[in-house]
Amino acid sequence: MIAIYPGSFDPITLGHLDIIQRGAKLFDQVVVAVLRNPNKAPLFTVQRRLEQIRTSTKHLTNVEADAFDGLTVNYAQMRQACVLLRGLRAISDFEVELQMAHTNKTLSTEIETVFLATSNEYSFLSSSVVKEIAKFGGSVDHLVPPHVALDIYQCYAQNHPVSNQITTESTKPLQS
Repeated sequence: MIAIYPGSFDPITLGHLDIIQRGAKLFDQVVVAVLRNPNKAPLFTVQRRLEQIRTSTKHLTNVEADAFDGLTVNYAQMRQACVLLRGLRAISDFEVELQMAHTNKTLSTEIETVFLATSNEYSFLSSSVVKEIAKFGGSVDHLVPPHVALDIYQCYAQNHPVSNQITTESTKPLQS
């Protein structure tokens, strides 16, 4: 049984890896599918994200990384998958994911969506949180694999220099 785990993975986090590793125990094959979304301005190219995923999952023999355009259901059918794997962090995720699962079911009755609750230690974690922390100079070492953290630090050092200059009332010059 093939499961597709779709997403942007910009970047892949330890929360994503939690879902991938657990999914790899449940399914014969898990395809981590990076969606090419022309409406988003990602931090990393699709190719770089695929490399990050492949390095992060090289110990899992039944996991592969791939990229796709268009509808996830169409990609799943092309890959002969019968499951879409999705992670849930919070109630807000459930509402969005349930709506998406119902929509996908109208597009293909052959494909089921399976939800895995993210482990507690990753319940707050998202790629957006990682990027926000890194953007302002915080450490993301505990949120992503080491090679991904290095990529993030290098990317922000080159493309998004952090300004730590803070202007407060006490640092403004006194006016006489």
